[in-house]
Amino acid sequence: MKPPRGFTLIEVLVALSIVAITLAAGMKAAHTLVGNAERLQAVSAAQWCGENQLVELKLTKQFPGVGDSAFGCEQLGLSFQGRLEVRATPNPSFRRVDAVVGTPEAPRMVVISTVMGRY
Repeated sequence: MKPPRGFTLIEVLVALSIVAITLAAGMKAAHTLVGNAERLQAVSAAQWCGENQLVELKLTKQFPGVGDSAFGCEQLGLSFQGRLEVRATPNPSFRRVDAVVGTPEAPRMVVISTVMGRY
């Protein structure tokens, strides 16, 4: 008599369990990748906002006064709130300018700094 051919129920259940665990791990990895891509997009857009503010300040060719000022910006359909922080330096001919950009959920997504001199 020939032995029966095929898989037992236990073997099929073990194989299905392995496939289910593998698919669940793959879905979690894909979700993480999507979240990272969205965060990268938001941080890049926030950086563009900060850089635009610093370039605009440089193009005015005026020596910035010490203090803070707020600004708003929209990039890639996302709205950002920012603050230009102008601080004195040991050399009175230079100012340190920080552009702090973020959202209400993440107020300090990006901080970009530069030093501006008298023109």
